[in-house]
Amino acid sequence: MDQRYTLYTKPNAEYQVADTLKRHGIETYLPEYRSGRSLATSKTKPFFPCYLFIKIDLDEIGISTVSWTPGLRRIIAFDDQPLPMPDELIEFIQRRLESGMYDDLPRQRFEPGESVRIIDGPFAGMEAIFERAVNPAERVQVLLTILGRANRVSVELADLAAAPAGSQGESHEPAAKRPRRTRGRGRYINYEN
Repeated sequence: MDQRYTLYTKPNAEYQVADTLKRHGIETYLPEYRSGRSLATSKTKPFFPCYLFIKIDLDEIGISTVSWTPGLRRIIAFDDQPLPMPDELIEFIQRRLESGMYDDLPRQRFEPGESVRIIDGPFAGMEAIFERAVNPAERVQVLLTILGRANRVSVELADLAAAPAGSQGESHEPAAKRPRRTRGRGRYINYEN
């Protein structure tokens, strides 16, 4: 009897595993969403990174046909038995993704290196440098200068706004180093000459 199972792949190997299994005649479902700022630059990405679903009869095909697929880490199992997924759950995921409600999910308004102002939370009012997204559309990392040192801080994307034009905020340059005082072994350098 055909049942759905969840596969866990190596990072960025979802498409490779899906293509290999399709060539073997196995029905696969890789949930995807569109990301990008415009249609010209948008592309589809896996909605669940490192996961995809298959529909097979393990009694007929055999688990080894699937488990030795290049790029696959394992079949999600419980007590060493592959765990079947209810068809209703997969159909629910398909309906939600087809509605388009998750398109542009990780859309970021900021580019790495861009100055931002934190507008809410414990660091409200401070300026930082946008570093990267941590997970789709929710948390991001910024570099915040605290006590003269750049610190990596994770904040909600909704708590950021673009820094006002011409706003310099705190300097994000590293502090200037003191000149060397010795040449090694206690021999002092005379800078007066």
